[in-house]
Amino acid sequence: MKIVKAAVILTSPDRNFVTLRLETDEGLVGVGDGTLNGRELAVVAYLREHVAPLLIGRDASRIEDAWQFLYRSAYWRRGPVTMAAIAAVDTALWDIKGKAAGMPVYQLLGGASRNGLLTYGHASGKELPELFDSIRAHQAQGYKAIRVQTGVPGLKSIYGIASNVTFEANTGVRYDHEPAQRGDLPSEEDWDTRSYLRHVPTVFEAVRQEFGPELPLLHDAHHRLTPIQAAKLGRSLEPYDLFWLEDVTPAENQEALRLVRQHSTTPLAIGEIFNSVWDYQLIIREQLIDYVRGAVTHTGGITHLKKVLDYAGQYQIKSGMHGPTDISPVGLAAQMHLGLAIHNFGIQEYMQHGERTNQVFEQSFMFTDGLLHPGDQPGLGVDLNLAEAEKYPYRRAYLPFNRLADGTVHDW
Repeated sequence: MKIVKAAVILTSPDRNFVTLRLETDEGLVGVGDGTLNGRELAVVAYLREHVAPLLIGRDASRIEDAWQFLYRSAYWRRGPVTMAAIAAVDTALWDIKGKAAGMPVYQLLGGASRNGLLTYGHASGKELPELFDSIRAHQAQGYKAIRVQTGVPGLKSIYGIASNVTFEANTGVRYDHEPAQRGDLPSEEDWDTRSYLRHVPTVFEAVRQEFGPELPLLHDAHHRLTPIQAAKLGRSLEPYDLFWLEDVTPAENQEALRLVRQHSTTPLAIGEIFNSVWDYQLIIREQLIDYVRGAVTHTGGITHLKKVLDYAGQYQIKSGMHGPTDISPVGLAAQMHLGLAIHNFGIQEYMQHGERTNQVFEQSFMFTDGLLHPGDQPGLGVDLNLAEAEKYPYRRAYLPFNRLADGTVHDW
């Protein structure tokens, strides 16, 4: 079963997506997600100019061999662009293998370990009444766990708040949080750590009083804190029994998590900007995290992320795969299959895509009573509608960035 065609499709229905479409001499088609938010064209060029020519004539059934070849033959290894491109190839090959076998991918990974995947949704609000309304709206949609993001007094715009910005390109579509804005330059937001650290515990106290102790609550600090600030936040949130506290400090400094662990028992989730098992090696071995936040799309595909999660399972660390709307339905489906099969699944982030995206990517997965399931179609269960994709050409978009009050650029 040889690969005879490799096409890279760049489409922008509700946001930009990079999709690799592989076709075999037997007429089977597989799709993979290579989207890298704000740097999509880098992955497109990497796939078109460097990877696609290497795929023609290769045996589509040799997934592990293809992964090792693309990783090791490049010499300049790892990095978000390379690993997103490898992920696109890997996921497309798993899609083809499932179709060739007449089975959904999760069956090829060992079969289901559970009936469905627990998910969490993104509730947000500038102030408490708006936040409470958002939590209730997500509960009405079926979510059993809720991420809570809130405005901070004195800050005009902050990560995670849906009502911060009007998205011209998404008129009529309200993602609870989609920060990438179409335009020539990234938008500037403001930040004040002291105000944030004072305010966030009062928000969770109010949410617990309103919604009780049973609702699993999550929060994302989004890399903006120093280690000692992260430790302080983790300790201050202990009374509110968080499911997890995410990205408390820039993850490049992995040793910093030792300090956080010394001062707080709040569970930690790290890894959405990691792209290989080497990024996780220390923090898994020393049990400095509780959940792996890697995404199939950004961590080298199903093949590589499964190895990361198998390693994490030795230390009772669970999955918490990244699932924002800048991962396409193809990447999300791949994560569903992986999450359904592994033993150490924890929770799946699930932001629902817009109507136009769902027309471009035809999907078979189900969201019922707070649980996701990828469905039982052969392969991944997602088909790319080429005619729909062509309607939405690429439009430049950037994630925002932060400045402090004195003008210093700060982690966003």
